[in-house]
Amino acid sequence: MSTTSKAPHITRRTVLQVLGMGAVGATAAACVGPGSTAGKASATAPKSGASASGDISFAHWRAEDKEVFDKLIKDFQTKHAGVTVRQDISPSNDYQSSALQRIRGGSVGDVFTAFRGAQFVDMAKAGIYTDLSGQPWAKNFSADLIAAGKSGGTQLGFPYQVVFNMPVTNKELVAKAGGSTPPKDWDSFLALCDKLKSQGVVPIAWPGGDPGNAGQLFNSMVMNNAPSDDMCAKIEAGELKCTDDWFLQTLKQYVELKPYFQANSTGTAVEPCQQIFATGKAAMLATGSYHIAAVRALGAKFAMDLVSPITTTADKAKYEGIYNATFVLGVNSKSKHQAAGVAWLEYLSTPEVAGQYANGTSQHVTVSGVEYTNPDLKALSPWLDKKTLLAPRFQFNNLDVRSAVEGACVAVVGGKKPEQAAADAQRVVDQQRKG
Repeated sequence: MSTTSKAPHITRRTVLQVLGMGAVGATAAACVGPGSTAGKASATAPKSGASASGDISFAHWRAEDKEVFDKLIKDFQTKHAGVTVRQDISPSNDYQSSALQRIRGGSVGDVFTAFRGAQFVDMAKAGIYTDLSGQPWAKNFSADLIAAGKSGGTQLGFPYQVVFNMPVTNKELVAKAGGSTPPKDWDSFLALCDKLKSQGVVPIAWPGGDPGNAGQLFNSMVMNNAPSDDMCAKIEAGELKCTDDWFLQTLKQYVELKPYFQANSTGTAVEPCQQIFATGKAAMLATGSYHIAAVRALGAKFAMDLVSPITTTADKAKYEGIYNATFVLGVNSKSKHQAAGVAWLEYLSTPEVAGQYANGTSQHVTVSGVEYTNPDLKALSPWLDKKTLLAPRFQFNNLDVRSAVEGACVAVVGGKKPEQAAADAQRVVDQQRKG
């Protein structure tokens, strides 16, 4: 199956959503996601074909992709004598918090990745990107899917992954509970959870103790409750508040989910959640498709799918699920080996190589014309045509605001009253806006 016919369907819809907002935030969204602030490159990268040499560092957070990248690096180096690539991998939470400081010096991350949203915006502001707009290999990507790598009209980076930030399901367990057809409303979703629990399995494995992964469920919980698609940008801008009825309703629905999470869910890291899901003790893993490869590595043999909680009645639901275009690849403006970095990105952009990466890591990609042979990717490919929303949690450019808003959801599962959790979160938002 090729991305050529499917991915543009999602992104055309997303572009229409953004243009329909008619607000200042919408203009930014067309570049790097709602609410973003433009940055600019401090240099223009050498064009592909320039003489390339040197030992380059490739900085990213996907340790589970290391083996696949090792194979690709070996092949790349046979094609580019004089260039070597080493992987500098940090855990995702560490990468989120410290990558900018490490990369801006130039000793790490000749080529580097960024999360869509706040991290990309911060890196763009810091001027550590080179301008990649004129690269001839840019045409290898689906144009709409790489919009998250633009800033101020300049293509600073290339999102490489298309992921679905919504619960992964054990199809066998869900079907056994009568959930062969995805629930179309909130009551049906809760009924499915009830049936799963009565069968002796944890309905939802949720890593509430891991903020980076706990927040993925937030995407699904707000997608149909919020009054606009740029809800998180508007919270940050002060146009919407955590104390608004729609957000209070979301918090109350988190409370309703509490009986269906594993014990001590607010103190659980992501690895135990992956384990109980992989061993069939949980029917859903509330993170996203980006964890399928890790679950397979833990021995899971069952068929998987995706499901997103529909928090409204069926007639009021705008979206079926969540997707994201992320893992934004860029070349460091401080690198002494920019030509080698460009050569590495050009190599990754070819459909054959992108296909090897996709099928080896269970990640859909933004490169056009890729053939998906991985059974999990083929099984999830129909989601590329469904009505999905670009993950809203990455609209937040202020990570303190995001932490406060998503933290309110964790707090109510931990026992705090929704009204108090909302007020506490809004207090942080107001403080950050004043600061």
